[in-house]
Amino acid sequence: MDSDLRNSRTPIPVPRTGVPLGITDPVEKARAELKAALAAIEVKANVPRRVSHVVDEKVAQAREFRRREPGLAAVAVVGAAALIGTAVWALVRGYAR
Repeated sequence: MDSDLRNSRTPIPVPRTGVPLGITDPVEKARAELKAALAAIEVKANVPRRVSHVVDEKVAQAREFRRREPGLAAVAVVGAAALIGTAVWALVRGYAR
């Protein structure tokens, strides 16, 4: 069965930032390497997309926490609201003086 997997002609998926194996033509290989390098730069440099992914992960973690510990989640929300309210109050008070 393992030999069937190795001998199959289905291509192995390659990530956008990877170079497919088996390219023998130097021009095609250079093009593939350039394409992979540009894709890697795009992934690294696209800060809004990276931030979006991190925010999505944190939201999913918060929802999971809320599902597992609803009481602690409510306490965390009230605490965060109190902290933000205190910070805003301190900034306004400092500005008004």
